[in-house]
Formats: sequence, structure tokens, C-alpha cells
Amino acid sequence: MTAITPTIPLDAPGKHHGFLRLPYSRNDSAWGSVMIPLTVIRGGDGPTALLTGGNHGDEYEGPLALQQLAWELEPAQVMGRVIILPAMNAPAVAAGTRVSPIDGVNMNRAFPGRPDGSVTQKIADYLATVLVPAADLVLDYHSGGKTLDFLPYAAAHYLDDADQQAACVAAMRAFGTPWSMMMREIDAVGMFDTTVEQQGKVFVTTELGGGGTATAATVSIALRGARNVLRHAGILSGPVEGVDDSRMLDMPDDACFHFAPQGGLLHPLVDLGQDVAEGQPLACIWPVDRTGVAPVTVCANRPGLLAARHFPGLVQTGDCLAVVAVPAP
Repeated sequence: MTAITPTIPLDAPGKHHGFLRLPYSRNDSAWGSVMIPLTVIRGGDGPTALLTGGNHGDEYEGPLALQQLAWELEPAQVMGRVIILPAMNAPAVAAGTRVSPIDGVNMNRAFPGRPDGSVTQKIADYLATVLVPAADLVLDYHSGGKTLDFLPYAAAHYLDDADQQAACVAAMRAFGTPWSMMMREIDAVGMFDTTVEQQGKVFVTTELGGGGTATAATVSIALRGARNVLRHAGILSGPVEGVDDSRMLDMPDDACFHFAPQGGLLHPLVDLGQDVAEGQPLACIWPVDRTGVAPVTVCANRPGLLAARHFPGLVQTGDCLAVVAVPAP
């Protein structure tokens, strides 16, 4: 039995702003609660879309686009229902951190959650058992946070069910980002993505920049993408925009990922979007504490283009330095 209670109806006609309230007793509030912002907009008959941001609290395009959409979208425009959670991991968003400051849990490795678990696990459980089953389509926004920077892309995953994969790819292409990505996750256990896809839903995710901030361009892409996906689903009227301009990329295997073999000062040798050849140096890592020592060079495992990079100037052993994606037809 979930401990979370919505303060607004989830299925009533009209537009409702409120919260998901999770009781959380703590030192500074004995009968306190975690309040997760929620908007539900229901118009005529049609499918349900669940739009989520703030899965990680230092990724801002999703929360910004969904705040604007929650403010602007009206029931008369909607055929079906739109459930909007701009800050699904509200404690992390408030703190500007990737993981929750309450329990130190990464929400995107906590699914399907536990009704008797920590705060993050309880939120994950509510999403997995209440909101996701009610949805036909789920759009979950991500970007690179404070430690990564990405080309702006929407993504779909390789799935065992060919029909479900095709539906996810169609929705991903409808998002209309400059790039579109077919992905294999290096760590899919506990992800929101996995839970949604295992329930047979259409799922789209994004990576829309990074560095722990947002830009006018990336927020514009995020907002247009949400509207495009809702149009694709028949929830909003009108044509999707920018689809023909999207360049298709593929992340077929683990060779796309490049990790730091040691810590130090990061010297990038390739910028985002640039083509690389197999064996081409992607970055050097210089020592922090001495001179006169040669850097360690990290070279590309495969040809392609640089789709993601480590953002801070310092790296630690094991950090993801770069992702090389493969252009697809």
C-alpha cells in the first residue's frame, strides 16, 4: 500500500494543480511531508500521457519545459489526459543534486521502488504502481547534469518486442530533436525506463545538454518536443515540427563508452558533434600534482561522432569521459 496521496483528483475533467504528498517524519518536522508538484489536465476522450522531469535533480530542461507546459496547456486543447511531474525527485531538484539529499538514493536506479522503503523508493513505487499503469505514453526528460554534456537528442531503446520498439521509435522521432538516438543502457537495472517499458508502454527519454544548467536553445527543444509528442499521440492537435531535421544516431554496444583510467586534469581533444576515427585521441588526462609526466591518452574505440563528454575539468578514475555514437541511416 502506497503512502503517497495526491492532493488533487487524477481523473477529473479540467485543470488541477497540486501535489503528491508523502509523509516524512524528520528532526525538523515530526509530521512533515515531501510535496511533489503535480498538474493533471483532462479534456475530451483520448489517451493519457505522463510527462516527468527532475528524475535527477541537477538536470533542468525537463523541469523548465514542464513548468511552462503546466502553466499554458488548457483542457480545451487536450483530447485525453496529461499528467505532469516537473520534479518527480523533488528533494533532489530542490537541492540541485543528482541523488536525493534525504536518503542518498539515485531515483533512476531505484525502480520499481518499495512501498516500505526510503523516500526515493516510495516515490518510485508510486510511479511504478499508480501513474505508469494509468499512462499510454511516458516522456521522461534527462540531460547531463553537472558532470556530463550531451548533444541534444531524444532516445528510444532496443526492445525485445518489435512492435513496442517501433512505437517508441516513432514517438522519439516525433519529439523532433536535432539528433535522435537508439540506445543500449550500460546499467538498465532499476531504471524508470526499464519499469515503463516492461509494462508495455510507449517510452521516450532525452539527453538535452548538461553542465548543471540549461540554455535557451535546449529549453526550447524540450518544450517543442513535449508538444510534438502530445500531437503524435493525438492528445494535442496540429502537426509535429522539426522531425525532418533530426539526424539519427545509434549506440549499439559498450564500445561507445570511454572511461577514465586515472584521475587528473581533463584535456579534451574533440568537441561535441565532431566526427572521430577509430583509434583517434579523444582526450588527455594530465596529473594535477606534478609536471614532467606524460599524460594518459584515451582513444576512440570505434569510428563515429562525439555524442557526450565529461563536463568538469577534473576527472576521477572510472568517470565516463566520452560517448561515441554511430551515425545511422
